[in-house]
Amino acid sequence: MKIDSQKCVGCGRCQHYCTMGAIYFRQTMGKVHAAVNEEECVDCGVCERAKVCPVDALYQPIHDWPRSIRGTFSNPLAEHKETKVPGRGTEEMKTNDVTGRYRPGFVGLAVEMGRPGTGAKMPEIEKVVMALAALGVEFETKNPLTSLIVDRKTGKMHPEAMNEKVLSAIIEMLIPLDQVPRVLQAVKKVAAEINTVFSVDLTSRADENGLSPGALLAAEHGYKISINGKTNLGLGRPLAREV
Repeated sequence: MKIDSQKCVGCGRCQHYCTMGAIYFRQTMGKVHAAVNEEECVDCGVCERAKVCPVDALYQPIHDWPRSIRGTFSNPLAEHKETKVPGRGTEEMKTNDVTGRYRPGFVGLAVEMGRPGTGAKMPEIEKVVMALAALGVEFETKNPLTSLIVDRKTGKMHPEAMNEKVLSAIIEMLIPLDQVPRVLQAVKKVAAEINTVFSVDLTSRADENGLSPGALLAAEHGYKISINGKTNLGLGRPLAREV
């Protein structure tokens, strides 16, 4: 995101909407105006979409690779060319009744890097990806972040992407149910080695009692499960065939 210093009147309204705190004030030839720290800006577009600038000084340039990574992961209206859908991840469990992606006995696990509201730089994301790759997890091929992993066995990511920062990116994978404690322990360990935050998601097919086996297993090993969640009611058609 950029701010036209000639138009800007220095009112500061846009500053309150910046998700990264990247908007600051400076003086040019005696005029005080807002400016954007391009290194911290993730091109989420929130400040522009808020429509609070009285003189329309905010504008979003079209960036080439690898800077374009920022907008596609951070702006919910931007579409990933790999998935053809907007957003950071995939449809995951929201369409599982039709796709059958999550089968009984398996758990979908996702690490939402930079969430909530902190952002994450690619080197920090790579550290977590590498920690998970060492366990032999199966990364979701339809997830846009997976396309940036050049070696899925080691977790090394595209070197040209290492200078980029995103509002959030989701590391998504499918693991056997009995591997949940092992993977969560690895995630907990690497959390102490990175300079950002993340949220962990667990997805599993409900058992005969309507409970989540993945969540139950995580709770048994001391992990606190949030009361928030998503539930697929199975209303989609045609229903996926059991394998």
